[in-house]
Amino acid sequence: MSRRLARQVAFQTLFQIDLSKSDLESALAQRLHDVALSPENEKYVKTVVRGVHQQISAIDAQISMISKAWEVHRLGFIDRSILRMAIYEVVFMDEIPVGVAVNEAVELAKEFGDDESPKFINGLLGTVVRDGDFR
Repeated sequence: MSRRLARQVAFQTLFQIDLSKSDLESALAQRLHDVALSPENEKYVKTVVRGVHQQISAIDAQISMISKAWEVHRLGFIDRSILRMAIYEVVFMDEIPVGVAVNEAVELAKEFGDDESPKFINGLLGTVVRDGDFR
C-alpha cells in the first residue's frame, strides 16, 4: 500500500487521539489493525504519531506563532491534526521532502477538511517552510 494511505492513517490516528483523548498506543493499535500496510508504512505511521505526541508542545507553539489570529485550541480538529503531522514531517523527518509533506497535507485538507482548509493549511505550512531554518 502507498505512503499516501499511511499518511491518511497517521492523520486519522492523530485526529482520533485529539478528538476523543484516546490513549496513543491504543489508537495506533486500533487504526493499524483496521488497515493493511506494508511494514515500512506501518513504521512510518508509528513514527509520525509518536513523534507528534513527543513534540506536540513545540509543534503547537510553532502553529500559534504562525497562525497569529488563531490559537491552536481554537483550530478545528481536522486542520489541527493535519498541521501537526505536516509540521512534524517538515521539521523532524529529514527523509521526507518538504514539498511532499506540504502537498500531502493540502491533499488531506481537500479530502477531510472544509472548503477553506486547503488554503489555510497551505498558507501556514508555506510560512513554516519560508521562515524555517531546519534544512
